[in-house]
Amino acid sequence: MAYGRPNMGGMNQKQMMKQAQKLQEQMLAAQARLGEMEYTASTGGGAVKVTVTGDLRVKNVSIDPEAVDLDDIEMLEDMILAAVNDAIESAESSASQQMSALTGGLNIPGLF
Repeated sequence: MAYGRPNMGGMNQKQMMKQAQKLQEQMLAAQARLGEMEYTASTGGGAVKVTVTGDLRVKNVSIDPEAVDLDDIEMLEDMILAAVNDAIESAESSASQQMSALTGGLNIPGLF
């Protein structure tokens, strides 16, 4: 009877470490690419547009002057919130898809 470490599908520890390092490098590269990508969402028929980067930084907010009604600031605030949330959701969805492609669908906690 042989004692020792179980054979992880024919992969020894050195190979596993090499594979993990390669995955880490690929994930860092993907995160860098995500930071360069931009996602734009609009509400109110284009009255409010928000652009965020893939690393979830708001890059631009554009408000059509006709959308500004001093008697209904709440509507404008709601449109801004909706556009920001939609843009962030798009960025997160894209990040999740890209990371899932790298990890083969494994759900790794803390990874987007």
